[in-house]
This record gives sequence, structure tokens and C-alpha cells, in this order.
Amino acid sequence: MTQTIMIIDDEIEILDMLKRYFSLEGYHVITAAGGKEALQKLSKQPDLILLDINMPDIDGLSLCKSIRDFVSCPILFLTANTEDSDKIKGFGAGGDDYIIKPFSVDELGARVSAHLRRENRSKTKPRVLFDGQLAVDYLERTVYWDGKEIPLLKKEFDILEVLSQNPGQVFDKERLYEAAWGLDGLGNNSVVAEHIRKIRAKFAAVGAKQYIETVWGVGYKWEKASVN
Repeated sequence: MTQTIMIIDDEIEILDMLKRYFSLEGYHVITAAGGKEALQKLSKQPDLILLDINMPDIDGLSLCKSIRDFVSCPILFLTANTEDSDKIKGFGAGGDDYIIKPFSVDELGARVSAHLRRENRSKTKPRVLFDGQLAVDYLERTVYWDGKEIPLLKKEFDILEVLSQNPGQVFDKERLYEAAWGLDGLGNNSVVAEHIRKIRAKFAAVGAKQYIETVWGVGYKWEKASVN
């Protein structure tokens, strides 16, 4: 089945260039020259969204926040902002990746392909219960502590999924980024740390035990706990 990519950017040249590239790669491409037009076309249910941050009508961060509750597909930001703080804002808004302009279309294509592979992988994993209280449903992508849902964003669940399926195994930040994003994680240490911080805060908010342990100077691991 042909997968659909939505490209949202106010620069018509970029829209045209990316539409040609991804159409030749075999994707169905929907374009929107701004946030308002994108909102009108989201009913087409894209499999992945490429979203420019700096747009005059609705900025990409605001648009991402407003659609993330009903759009579960990967959202990849396209932006000229290069600071780590900007990346953290992007991931905090619900984005899944951060592509710096100017970019190589081949690298962008590889990132798109990697995200779609993760989305399309077989979802046959069962619901797993840790210590009788923490329930992780890998099919529904939901987490509950003692019956109370812990609301995780997409990438937060991806990180939890990688760690919880490999209890006791230490992941350095680069390997964890690569495992969760499907790409080379060099230089993304702050992104991983910010996601881990948010996961821990959400666990703490419902009184849940903290399963993600910091291995100082190395990375993170999931505590070896009893699994029912």
C-alpha cells in the first residue's frame, strides 16, 4: 500500500522540490503552504508529516501541539534553528525528529524511511506486567500504574519500549537514540536526557516506581524486575 506524506512549508520551492523527490520514491504526497491549509487537509490521514517551524500564519510548534492529540503519525520538523533548546522545544511539542535546513534530500529520505519502518513493524507484542503494578501494552502503546494511565508522548513510549524490552541492558545515549529513532544518535544526548526526565516526571506524578536507572557516565537501563 502506498504511504502518504504531508509536507507543510510556506516556501513553495521547498514544497515543489520535496514533492518531486518523494513522489519519485513512490510515496503519495500532500502539500500545504502553511498551517491553516494543513489543518484543512489533515483528514487525509498522512502516514508521516514534514513540518516547517517558521511559518507566518501558524508556527510549526503551535501547529504540532494542536494536532498531536489526534494525529499519531511521526512528525519531523524542518527548521533552520540549531540550538539544543530549540530541539527540546520541538520534541516537547510532540515532534519525532528535527531536520536542520539546509539538508540533504537523501538524508531526509533515509530519516523518513526509518520512521515509517518503525511505524510499520509488526505489532504482535503482548501486554506485559512488571511487579504486578506496571502494565505496558506494546500493541496499544499504553502504560498503566496500578490501573492509572501514565500518558506518554510517542517518543517517550518509544524509549520506554526499547528499555523495558531489554531489562538490565545498559544503553548509552547514542545507542538509545538510534534504537528509538532508528538513526545515528551522535550529538543528540540532550534530547535523550530530556525525554528520560519527562518519563520519570510522569511516573512520579502517579506515584509509580521508577524503573529507568541512570548508569553514571554510561547511559540508562531498565531495572530487572519480575514480569508476569
